[in-house]
Amino acid sequence: MTTTVNDKKRPTPKDAPGGDPQGPAAPDYQVAIIGAGPGGIATGVKLSKAGINDYVIIERSDNFGGSWQLNQYPGIAVDIPGVAYQFGFARKHDWSRLFPFGPEVKQYHQDVAREYGLYEHAMFNTDVEREIWDDAGHYWKLHTSSGKVVTARFVISAVGAFVRPKAENIPGVSKFKGKIQRPTSWDYSWDLTGKKVAVIGTGASAVQIIPAIAKDVGSLSVFQRTPVWCAPIKPDGPMPKAAQGVLKIPGLVGAGESVALVVIDLALRAAVSVPLAIVKPVLTAFDKVAIKGYAAFLKLFIRDAETAKKLTPNYGVIAKRPTMSNGYLQAFNRSNVSLITDPIETVTAKGIKTRDGVEHDFDMIVLATGYDVFSDPETYLTGSIVGREGFDLGEFYTKEGMQAYQSASVHGIPNRWMLVGPYSWTGSGWHAFVEMTADHAIRAITEAKRRDATLVEVHRAAADAYHKKILHNNRAINFYLADLNAHVPTYYRNSHGHSTYIRPSGFFEASRGNRKFPYSDYSWEKVPAKAAAPKDSGKAAGAAPALSQVSAK
Repeated sequence: MTTTVNDKKRPTPKDAPGGDPQGPAAPDYQVAIIGAGPGGIATGVKLSKAGINDYVIIERSDNFGGSWQLNQYPGIAVDIPGVAYQFGFARKHDWSRLFPFGPEVKQYHQDVAREYGLYEHAMFNTDVEREIWDDAGHYWKLHTSSGKVVTARFVISAVGAFVRPKAENIPGVSKFKGKIQRPTSWDYSWDLTGKKVAVIGTGASAVQIIPAIAKDVGSLSVFQRTPVWCAPIKPDGPMPKAAQGVLKIPGLVGAGESVALVVIDLALRAAVSVPLAIVKPVLTAFDKVAIKGYAAFLKLFIRDAETAKKLTPNYGVIAKRPTMSNGYLQAFNRSNVSLITDPIETVTAKGIKTRDGVEHDFDMIVLATGYDVFSDPETYLTGSIVGREGFDLGEFYTKEGMQAYQSASVHGIPNRWMLVGPYSWTGSGWHAFVEMTADHAIRAITEAKRRDATLVEVHRAAADAYHKKILHNNRAINFYLADLNAHVPTYYRNSHGHSTYIRPSGFFEASRGNRKFPYSDYSWEKVPAKAAAPKDSGKAAGAAPALSQVSAK
């Protein structure tokens, strides 16, 4: 059943784009935000601050928090200090730990949403399955899993980096008679004490789950496809009261964040500006030294030599998401923990059968197999996002590759922006990143309101020029991820073999691009009043009406 905090249709303000009751039929909302995680929260707050209050936040779960609402597995915590994982407009000085656990992070996001009045805009338990552009009325029709259609003039996609759990392509999972656990739906009512447990995967979630449950289970078998880089010392612990007091000093946290951004900015700028003739040998040598050094360290740290060898990566330290844990590597020194690298053939009724013919019996299997991410074309299902004149975003990305103007908008998909689009992550904290991309969308919507425009679309020429620049700047990053480390599976490189996750520019350049893009890079149009039939007229939607160009002011 769909739960909606504010389910009744709210009339569109007359001063909003398309809000004139004598003009085109008004949609349900001026703005629809898809997703209620950090990006959705930041967007809602910024829309309200911009004086745009006719918006809805559509969320498939039952509360704010995004990944922190969905993932509640044992050991879940942030992998950067809490002071760097927060909104710039809602600083929190009293984190209980340096690296807070999931429940505290979840509560923080829900507290911010409540403080800024976002619950009255929320539509929970509602999954948007298709986004279809209405050429005649200049608005989006959002088709939900319940059959309800929500219409909005503008759409801001805030679904985040990890869009949905990967389809379980391991044969036989449905045959298993024991307990299946997933990071996104952990069942704490099932007692794992003394049980024989398997964890499939060694990504970021597994690195936290494995040490959290190892001490309680009877035996734990970790099925590894690719070893993960893991720093065995995480400077974590309770946050001292004195430190909390220091963090109250106005501007201190922001200043520290700025220093970190400058360092990251310089690193990314170096990757863009240093000639490839220098970059290639430097990165190649760096990886060789790092791999050899880590292998030597593991031999000293892990008691069993064969296990240490299996845990040693054969790829660069930043080719996959590196991790940090005070318990992951240490877990493999426990007598009840084993590492299995033989490929899985199938899941059976009793457990897991590997290709060497061995069948391992288990009471519980944890599927920590990852997510579909924003940087892969397959994530954008054909028919799920259809824009002007039938332009299908999924088909476009499959044929033409991942691209978006300022990582936010695509020609052919008007009135829609992505907070997390191709070539978007700048290496900053997540909140600083989504606040920056939210500003892009809100700046465009605010300008549409000023011009009384009902359609905003990036020019093809501007989008192409931007993408050409991105490809040029991305050469060093692409070499590292798609050439030097092509042998390792990583979501930093997509199925086309392109490194579309990281934005090849500094944070500050990305910030300027999103917050000060030229208005001339967009077209601003208004549908003629006589061309749009009232929503209740019963007339079938036909071809798109002639459009009137809104003059630049």
